Amino acid sequence: MNKREEEKKRRQEERLKKELARLEAMSVYEREYAACGAICGIDEAGRGPLAGPVVAGAVILPKDEQILYVNDSKKLSEKKRELLYDEIMERALAVGVGIVGPERIDEINILQATYEAMRLAVGQLEMRPDILLNDAVTIPGIDIQQVPIVKGDAKSVSIAAASIIAKVTRDRLMREYDQVFPEYDFASNKGYGTKSHIEALKALGPTPIHRRTFIQHFVQ
Repeated sequence: MNKREEEKKRRQEERLKKELARLEAMSVYEREYAACGAICGIDEAGRGPLAGPVVAGAVILPKDEQILYVNDSKKLSEKKRELLYDEIMERALAVGVGIVGPERIDEINILQATYEAMRLAVGQLEMRPDILLNDAVTIPGIDIQQVPIVKGDAKSVSIAAASIIAKVTRDRLMREYDQVFPEYDFASNKGYGTKSHIEALKALGPTPIHRRTFIQHFVQ
């Protein structure tokens, strides 16, 4: 092995060491509640957009292995999220997804719709968790111990994994909606209130996937 190869290997080993240390730091809550049994991370995507559903992810990860580079979905590139989504789906003990659409969001408000999506996600799991680690919230109507963690998607690997599942699932849905409503550029803005999205909304009016309670300032 020449010096260049040795240096490359050294840098790779340093990056791996740093990543393992980061994951170790993000596993504090998993270690704290390890005795509880099956730990499930819960997170959502899509509370803020003007259009599309709110999506929740629920993930139970194996306790004896780590998935490298799992992190808060907002800190990852779209390509990295897609790769990690596939790895999580393959290696997780259980994954659940809950989707609540815009009509329901308008009917019960976004917070209650988020809770509903989270309950649906937990209900989709193939095994019952013993404890839920939630990103910031306590979910009503669930008889499982819950631990709300502020900014949990950056502090817990389980919640981070759930954030990736929720985000990728929702982004894929919005790309599908873009094929139906190309004027609104949903593939790019994912339903958020970008300038071009708002301009299209004002010019063309709302689509069936717009949240009527969210667009009152833009459409009469």
